[in-house]
Amino acid sequence: MNLIEMRDLRCTFTVGGGMFAGSRSLHAVNGVSLAVAKGEVLGLVGESGCGKSTLARMLLGLQPPTGGEILLEGRPLAAHGRLAVARRVQPIFQDPYSSLNPRKTVGAIIGLPLEVHGDEDAAARRRKVEEMMALVGLAPRLYHNYPNQLSGGQRQRVAIARALVRRPEVVVCDEPTSALDVSVQSQILNLLQDLRRELGLTYVFISHNLAVVEHIATRVAVMYLGRIVELAATRELFRAPRHPYTRALLESVLTPEPGLGVPDTHLGAAYPNPIDPPPGCAFHPRCPEAMAHCSSVAPGVSSDSRGEVACHLYVSSLPGSERRAS
Repeated sequence: MNLIEMRDLRCTFTVGGGMFAGSRSLHAVNGVSLAVAKGEVLGLVGESGCGKSTLARMLLGLQPPTGGEILLEGRPLAAHGRLAVARRVQPIFQDPYSSLNPRKTVGAIIGLPLEVHGDEDAAARRRKVEEMMALVGLAPRLYHNYPNQLSGGQRQRVAIARALVRRPEVVVCDEPTSALDVSVQSQILNLLQDLRRELGLTYVFISHNLAVVEHIATRVAVMYLGRIVELAATRELFRAPRHPYTRALLESVLTPEPGLGVPDTHLGAAYPNPIDPPPGCAFHPRCPEAMAHCSSVAPGVSSDSRGEVACHLYVSSLPGSERRAS
């Protein structure tokens, strides 16, 4: 059984149009179906505004879906209750500078989940906090320090310790290394890998950094305008991406090779308006391989041994779908 399963998950926000225009709907997550097995790392990638963080908030129980459902070990997330979900699913946020209370000490921050859930007495809670500090590489002398006395890497270790102190099963990592120096990023990634093996954790790992995702994820889901357009094992997706959007993302990665300069993805600078998405395939206005019917017919999902892809190039039932545009 999958640990987490998302079935046709949707989240729609109503956006005001101003004094002379009516409200409109923004489909932040639009029919996402994903399953996450115990112990795996599902990487979720895509441009800003594609719905990744909204999906993360729904997994944490912070944002109710407007359609579909999330199952945790076969039961709807809402049926577990908020505290029960918090015991089993915890977040690590993007910015360690804003996600920690500056008025609380390291020990108080890490021990807060134990206090909220009423776990044992103060002495037992302190022992658990100190054990977790050691596990994430924080020196005992930092117990009474405040966040402003720590480096960025130390702050993120505090955030990780806070998320893991009650030993959850699932950790939702929303860009956990993007605010850190490159030299510190690798330390935090290696720590997350070690903790996953040691504690038997399952990660949903959201990131813009494809190199980070390639390093840590076991499978990758590519998201575009609220939908999953490609899902595959990490090695397969980076070796032979199939969806034109996935290929464009991989081509956008900077390379240290001299003389190549900044890569051009040929997607243009403008991102489509999520309130007024294009008809048919939402990617077709930016797609270099778009065909005539891409502008009017939304693609289905093609599944095979390599994974899943939502693109007319891999659906042979439509006329000319195997012919790529020049």
